[in-house]
Amino acid sequence: MGEGSSELETVREVFEENFRTRGEIGASVSIWWKGEELLSLGKGWCEKEQKREWTAETLVPVYSATKPLAAAALLMALEEHGFGVESPVREVWAKFPVEEVTFGDLLSHQCGLSALDQAASIWEHDEVVAAIEAQEPAWRPGQGHGYHARTFGTLVDEPVRRLTGKTLGQYWWDEIAAPMGLSFWIGLPESEWPKVAQLYPGKASAGEFASGFYHEFNREGSLTRRTFGSPRGLRSVQEMNDPKAWAGGFPASGGIGTASALGKFYQAAIGQIESPMSDSVRQALALRRVQGDDQVLIQPTAFSAGCQLDPLEADGSKERALYGPDAVSFGHPGAGGSHAFGDPELGLSFAYTMNQMELNVMPGRRSTALVDALFG
Repeated sequence: MGEGSSELETVREVFEENFRTRGEIGASVSIWWKGEELLSLGKGWCEKEQKREWTAETLVPVYSATKPLAAAALLMALEEHGFGVESPVREVWAKFPVEEVTFGDLLSHQCGLSALDQAASIWEHDEVVAAIEAQEPAWRPGQGHGYHARTFGTLVDEPVRRLTGKTLGQYWWDEIAAPMGLSFWIGLPESEWPKVAQLYPGKASAGEFASGFYHEFNREGSLTRRTFGSPRGLRSVQEMNDPKAWAGGFPASGGIGTASALGKFYQAAIGQIESPMSDSVRQALALRRVQGDDQVLIQPTAFSAGCQLDPLEADGSKERALYGPDAVSFGHPGAGGSHAFGDPELGLSFAYTMNQMELNVMPGRRSTALVDALFG
């Protein structure tokens, strides 16, 4: 693959098609290969009123595409202090409610703490910690897994605070983002606020609302509904357009950055460029730890220690190809459509960010069409 390859030209064509026929407002796509950024596109507008042009340097919230970056920060902090992915969480967090849980279990959504019974505000870290410590797990390791959509943030933030005395967002910036020159923050400084694009919520069809996930999401008292409401607060797109949210430093869903930064992060995660991440940290991000029916997302999912992978059939083939054709590719989507991953077999990474959201649990057609184009 080179800068003028047919695959990259097809990606350019699909990127333009997204604006013509798929309702794109502003978007970026970044493709890296073997340490070099081969493609960096940015087009459109930061808001519907067309006040600011969208460029490759435009910042935008990427929701859960933040999770692997937060996981990398926790894994580095653990290693720095003599712990690892197989260490029990209680060795760092004494009041953690499930004795047998390791950090690998926690990062792969196996610890059963996706929903909280005790009310807690996402703005009050100590409240969420107390609610987690009081929570009876919905399942235990070995009994399946379920996506920890929102509690994941505090589950990774609290150990980093205990180990380093810093918030995870500050540790991420000091130890990974700043040394690598990544325009990506988990807690955005005020100096960067003028670069942030406006988000616009997506809409779902009646058929989508009847699907397994949305049926459970809209069913009062369901684990899915409780998961996406725990902890409370910061649920609307309008709230995410508030600088208070940008500065909040929420590791589950509050990251803000460029597609290029995400693409470069995955180049580091797959070992194509030098970075502060050790081999063991990169291996933890890549290694498939669990797959099967997700008790929260109501569909098959697969996770490493912090990243998502495509689930595999019994014969090793893929059930879907959000991360391209290779079984070892790993990454993470974000609510509304942002998407990023690395393919260690090809030495390739991909990232897509946008401000017109789609109402999908997994990446929508605007990003998957780009992925399809990239892999022919």
